[in-house]
Amino acid sequence: MSEKSNSRRSFLKKSAAALVGATVFPSIIPASAMGKNGFVAPSNRIEMALVGSGGMGRGNMKNALRNKAVELVALCDVDKKQIERSQKLIIESRGKSEAREYEDFRQLLDNEKLDAAILALPDHWHSIIACNVANKGIHIYGEKPLARTISEGRAIVDSVNANNIIWQTGSWQRSIKNFRTAVNLVRNGVIGEVTHVEVGLPDGRKPIGTPAIQSPPEGVNWDMWLGPAPKVPFRGVMHFNWRWIMDYSGGQLTDWAGHHVDIAHWGLGYDNKSPIEVEGKGVYPIEGIYNVPVEYDFTCKYDTGVNMRVANASAYSNRKGKGTDVKNKRGGMGTVWYGEKGWIHVDRSGLWASCQDILDTPESLIKEPVYFSGNHMENFIDCVKSGKETITPAHVAHNSISVGLLGEIAMLTNQKLLWDGNTERFTNSEQANRLLSRPFRSPWQLPQ
Repeated sequence: MSEKSNSRRSFLKKSAAALVGATVFPSIIPASAMGKNGFVAPSNRIEMALVGSGGMGRGNMKNALRNKAVELVALCDVDKKQIERSQKLIIESRGKSEAREYEDFRQLLDNEKLDAAILALPDHWHSIIACNVANKGIHIYGEKPLARTISEGRAIVDSVNANNIIWQTGSWQRSIKNFRTAVNLVRNGVIGEVTHVEVGLPDGRKPIGTPAIQSPPEGVNWDMWLGPAPKVPFRGVMHFNWRWIMDYSGGQLTDWAGHHVDIAHWGLGYDNKSPIEVEGKGVYPIEGIYNVPVEYDFTCKYDTGVNMRVANASAYSNRKGKGTDVKNKRGGMGTVWYGEKGWIHVDRSGLWASCQDILDTPESLIKEPVYFSGNHMENFIDCVKSGKETITPAHVAHNSISVGLLGEIAMLTNQKLLWDGNTERFTNSEQANRLLSRPFRSPWQLPQ
């Protein structure tokens, strides 16, 4: 908890001691001070801020506000309208809002004493803000992907570890029953030894050309939105559509690898294992401001002999397993593990297997169940209180998104790359190693 939280606890202890030693006892102690009648005692409250008040940030905040221990004390965004929407949501949830408003996260960190923060920002901002927040000793619920580059992801992991904070990544599929069931079946050998995995992610977005330069909307600090990214004029691309420009994101590949590659790793028991080889092809727009791949298809090889193919969903339109069509109503999305005894396919829309007997496996045969979390935000809040590790800590998120980022580099260089997960360097291409990081626009940099 924060210094403010510690002072709240000290105040309550001193007050209780004074009351016990007093000659005259008060007839009424407020229920709010004792944590009764639905109130949360001040010593148990988690003072939280939201940095990035867009749709995902507000969704995460709404989930956090369901827990009465959470107090949303500050909001930060470069778009005033987004803050207004967040304030409205707090009022709808709690009846009022006393959240202070900031445009610059540095002012927020200077002025507030926080226990926790929700970070929901464009990918290019993840590392700088996360490391600064972690260095304040503030626990973090951070959106996936962990970072825009592998070196930035490593910086986040190192900051989280150095400051001994709790981190939860927004890879919430780990807290959903059908994903957990699939992973338990795979990890407990129901389909035998896994030989290969297929991961289907959304197809890329179509290019839109080059919109005309225009003035940023009123209340938007465009230069602050760009932050460490190259300075460019505003062309109407903000909020959701930043995902299709490589300065800010890697498109559907990096947006979704933190979900389905994460589940693939979970099932394989590879939360701390990296590929040793990666190669593939991508199709990139030839004109316009959208420049992330519209098609992508790459394969990773692990030192266990397992191969993982990652591709946009339509590449799997004719995917079959053991003669049975694996394609589902989401058109090739999700994760499929192929084993010696059959296959298992999981996605947000369902869970399938090569035969019903696999899905009917008795729970008694699941000898080593995986980490249980029934609610992703509650798991974070519980871990902030207990000090235990969350279901998606920073090092796991880093390992998961690294697969997507390795695939991106393989496609950009058009090379078969050899990867050393211990040093996080390619052993056969300096050209590829140069893409492990990116320059930041002055004056932005990672904190030392």
